[in-house]
Amino acid sequence: MYNDNFPYKRFKITLEFLQKHIEKDELILDLGIENPLSSLIKKNGYNINNTSGENLDVDRSSIKNSNAEVITAFEIFEHLLNPYSVLKDIKAKKLVASIPLRLWFASAYKNNHDERDRHFHEFEDWQFDWLLNNTGWRIVDYKKFTNPVKKIGLRPLLRLFTDRYYLVYAEKI
Repeated sequence: MYNDNFPYKRFKITLEFLQKHIEKDELILDLGIENPLSSLIKKNGYNINNTSGENLDVDRSSIKNSNAEVITAFEIFEHLLNPYSVLKDIKAKKLVASIPLRLWFASAYKNNHDERDRHFHEFEDWQFDWLLNNTGWRIVDYKKFTNPVKKIGLRPLLRLFTDRYYLVYAEKI
């Protein structure tokens, strides 16, 4: 169904990683509105619900009131001013999350037309590990991977072999 071209490589790797660690009968709360990746996860037999698009820096009630066994957060934490508080408020015992890695050859992502579509943080892997550890999570498994872009130039060439995404499975300590 999906090939290795943009953005399907990321979806395929994320789904395979989720399948490696999470059973299909576990209730999942995905941080962020329903999107093509969460729809793909649902189509693959997972019981996944999304938050409603609320500002999680301000309103974490959907996280605090959730009875989900697993929280997923795919490219969400970089948009938050305070991912520490979100991670601390999670009651679920399992977390599958991915972030775009900070790239030395590109500045942080900024959408000039939508203030919600900006990266406040672009982590290096060790920074995200540290954040998880300091919020009560133990990383059990991780994967780094590249993702192609449909552009020509030096930066797109560098993206062919420079890891762009960091995907982790963590458990509450």
